[in-house]
Amino acid sequence: MRKLVYYVGVSIDGYIAGPGHEVDFYPVSEALMGYINGEVPEAVPTHIRAQIGLDAPNQRFDTLVMGRGTYQPALDVGITSPYAHLRQYVVSSTIGKIDDPAVELVESDPLALVRRLKQENGLDIWLCGGGKLAAALLPEIDELIIKSYPVVAGAGVSAFDGAFRPTTFTLTGTRQFEGGVVLMTYTR
Repeated sequence: MRKLVYYVGVSIDGYIAGPGHEVDFYPVSEALMGYINGEVPEAVPTHIRAQIGLDAPNQRFDTLVMGRGTYQPALDVGITSPYAHLRQYVVSSTIGKIDDPAVELVESDPLALVRRLKQENGLDIWLCGGGKLAAALLPEIDELIIKSYPVVAGAGVSAFDGAFRPTTFTLTGTRQFEGGVVLMTYTR
């Protein structure tokens, strides 16, 4: 069965983005980009892949689930299908409609969506963000791949923004990159 994997970058204090959804304060080294381009190239948005000449097949994921806060920055710059190389689902009760047939809007019950997707054949499902969606999908998250950046944000979008629900995961791997980024993998 496919797994739901929350693959996300976080600050030391647990934020995936700043208060205005900024992510440009995260330091990205060449070694980290080498890892991403080589092992999870599908995590690179389609328009960036074209700019850097990345033409690699999906290694880990073939489907992406994201909330409106994660999708909105792409819309703000005129990109309606930020990950065209993946099946894309946007979970939002406020966006109204999406004018791109490559992106499916899910207005309610993200748990049912993920449970259905897990039953399909294919690669794993990437939970791309945001914090409210991650909290809602916590019962279905099978694995966490956390890129912990050596920066304190102070405020912003929490990695899990929901009810108090202690959930145990087991650390199964760590990897450190130049500049102090630590990649941690946890499984249920």
